[in-house]
Amino acid sequence: MGKETAGFEDIILDSISDGVFTVDGEWRITSFNKAAKRITGVPREAAVGQRCCEVFRASICEGECALRATLETGEPVINKAIYIVNADGETVPVSISTAILKDQHDRMIGGVETFRDLSVVEELRKEIEQRHTFADIVSQNKKMLRIFDIVPTVAESDSTVLIEGASGTGKELVARAIHNLSPRKDGPLVTVNCGALPDTLLESELFGYRAGAFTDARKDKPGRFALAEEGTIFLDEIGDVSPALQARLLRVIQEKEYEPLGGTGSVRADVRIVAATNRDLEELVESGSFRRDLYYRINVVRIALPPLAERKEDIPLLVEHFIGRLNALRGREIAGVSPQVMAVLMNHDFPGNVRELENVLEHGFVLCRSNFIDVEHLPEYLASRADKMGPSVEGSKLADVEARLVYDALRRNNWNRSAAAAELGIHKTTLWRKLKRLGLDLPQQDGRGSRRG
Repeated sequence: MGKETAGFEDIILDSISDGVFTVDGEWRITSFNKAAKRITGVPREAAVGQRCCEVFRASICEGECALRATLETGEPVINKAIYIVNADGETVPVSISTAILKDQHDRMIGGVETFRDLSVVEELRKEIEQRHTFADIVSQNKKMLRIFDIVPTVAESDSTVLIEGASGTGKELVARAIHNLSPRKDGPLVTVNCGALPDTLLESELFGYRAGAFTDARKDKPGRFALAEEGTIFLDEIGDVSPALQARLLRVIQEKEYEPLGGTGSVRADVRIVAATNRDLEELVESGSFRRDLYYRINVVRIALPPLAERKEDIPLLVEHFIGRLNALRGREIAGVSPQVMAVLMNHDFPGNVRELENVLEHGFVLCRSNFIDVEHLPEYLASRADKMGPSVEGSKLADVEARLVYDALRRNNWNRSAAAAELGIHKTTLWRKLKRLGLDLPQQDGRGSRRG
């Protein structure tokens, strides 16, 4: 290859905004463009001739080198998310792609790798995550964001709080946030699942007992109320408590005192009560199975968590959140889910709510040995749905998902495009283009009382 040709190729490589480098059969760098220098902080003259692992110190260099895999299998790697360490010792997120490098006779002479700096994307992702994350609860749903706004104010008071929501919606996370933001944050947070214990055990668990209260009570045992002193007690599934025990709970809330089993005197309770239920307490009150006076005592501040089926716009955020957490816990670098998996998730109603989604992703995470969780990594009940949806979801099916998200946002905002665009986090002109592209037929009302032309 002549010097003139080589010089021209260098000019082309330096005009590319992505980092590009090539290696020979011994993994020594043979070319290194200007963007590679900018991203790594390593000058070209210092990089050329060095082994690529010595220059990049990437998270996959030790055992999962993408370029090595390409040279061994002939299969390119496309947009694999990894981290490299630059010349200043800073970790830089990049997306890499690899290919085989051949000469004019189609003989393999090495490999080529391109890498794109994802620092700006990562910063934007973190900014979005911070904007839509509150006390480990992730959402961009309007109802959830309203809850994010009121929880700090609720936490400042010492009022009893009732959190309503189906199983798996995050009631305990909200209770924890209320405690952690309250003046009692330095005290204990004690959780009791009222539906997990029979009535007799639950009573002693809550209020404790004195020695001799029953046959096996050889010494005093403090109950959960005593353990939560100067802190918060979280009574989960309070709707399952028997009427007899409801009377004792009412006394604690009204008089701030209780009596341990076998005790002869009352004990003061300096405890804040947060209760939660997945049942309709108003219906239980009407049917006579839940005390009306207790209901009004615990329902001072009510927080209702919507099911995941009503906040499907949160699924992509939650997917990224849970995969990021699993990567950190397991020391892996799974980039996300495939488009087909996302389509399956968006079309599932999640009766188990956020907890079900988390379990689905952990299942996929365990089975996945590639860069993205794919359909074969899903639990069978969801993988079978993908088969019914057909193989091509990248086009029409994903468009259906997007159309559903846009339509639901408009419906929630009474067809007001500006409000819907704000909820979706996009400009209203972008929403207009989406409506046109997706061919959505909307009601004439625009949410402001005027007709659209």
